[in-house]
Amino acid sequence: MGQQSARLRVLTAGIFSLILTLGVARFAYTLLLPPMQAQAGLGVGAAGALAAINYAGYLSGALLAMLISDLRLKDRIYRIGLLVAVASTALMGLSQEPWVWALSRYLGGLSSAAGMLLGAGLVLNWLMRHGHRGELGIHYSGIGLGIVACSALVAVMGSWLDWRGQWLALAAFGGLLAVPALAWLPRPEPVPTGAGPASMQDQPPTPRFLRLLMAAYFCAGMGYVVSATFIVAIVEHLPGLAGQGKWAFLAIGLAAAPASIVWDLVARRVGDLNALIMAALLQIAGMLLPVLLGGLAATLVGAWLFGATFIGIVSLVLTMAGRYYPGRPAKMMGRMTLAYGSAQIVGPAVTGWLAGRFGSYEAGLYLAAAVMALGTLLLLALKRRGP
Repeated sequence: MGQQSARLRVLTAGIFSLILTLGVARFAYTLLLPPMQAQAGLGVGAAGALAAINYAGYLSGALLAMLISDLRLKDRIYRIGLLVAVASTALMGLSQEPWVWALSRYLGGLSSAAGMLLGAGLVLNWLMRHGHRGELGIHYSGIGLGIVACSALVAVMGSWLDWRGQWLALAAFGGLLAVPALAWLPRPEPVPTGAGPASMQDQPPTPRFLRLLMAAYFCAGMGYVVSATFIVAIVEHLPGLAGQGKWAFLAIGLAAAPASIVWDLVARRVGDLNALIMAALLQIAGMLLPVLLGGLAATLVGAWLFGATFIGIVSLVLTMAGRYYPGRPAKMMGRMTLAYGSAQIVGPAVTGWLAGRFGSYEAGLYLAAAVMALGTLLLLALKRRGP
């Protein structure tokens, strides 16, 4: 098999793994939240709690990714994670017990970490070892494609399947994705110490730079999680937009699919930190447009801006992490995700509480935008200091 053909298979495996572990195991919950509230009696507070449990699972997976250094062990856990993604999705449709839903969301979070961190680290390691550019933009396009695929499936299934049937159908779809995701990513072949190319040597940033970047990434996690978890429900409750939530989520996915590739190109021209600052400012605008202007057009533009930026921020930060630790890319990826994941536990719980208190999700959205603004200031401080 030629190098370009092998590269295509590896990248495709990574994309399919993210469609499964993020699109199905994670974002299906956002899409199916309205029918679960209408048909299964899921309240806004419980909805926020389940989202927080999902991110607790993700955070646990990030810790695991950070602590394990053996590539072959990471590969085994990654492959188990894909199977867990399918099982956890099916579990949501097999019971109406809150504890079963909580278990499913925790396991789904674990599987998301397998795709986002272990999978990304394995793909990046393979690319760099075989002389390809060390960028993850194509890999992370799987997140947007996952949103698009699941949005389209839910839009079609919603008219003839209840919430249970939709969860089970998405689990079957995930099972199909797992086959090429497992088959097309080669098992890692660790290079003996001293045998790798110079590009595989770790070049860590200063501790102060790392702390500031982690704080900024925490803020980005807060900004991401509120919109990503509640955007469908937020749109459904805006005046005149009942039934339009799925289209907003589809707009997010359509924008996110090519976004990570585009932000790779932007970063090549203006630098990683400048690209991050641009993405953060555009994301704040996208988050606030639906509640400030209202109407379907503003909502879709806001959703498009959000989709075009949140995945760019993730891709840029994790690619930076992989470049600092090319021999052990999941090391810094895991540390960064601890910061991002911590915000994702706090964000849904606080937003659910605010929604229960004020009767809407808008207060949580404003809070998340403010935290994102703080993160942008931290990125500006990083730009002054350098790594």
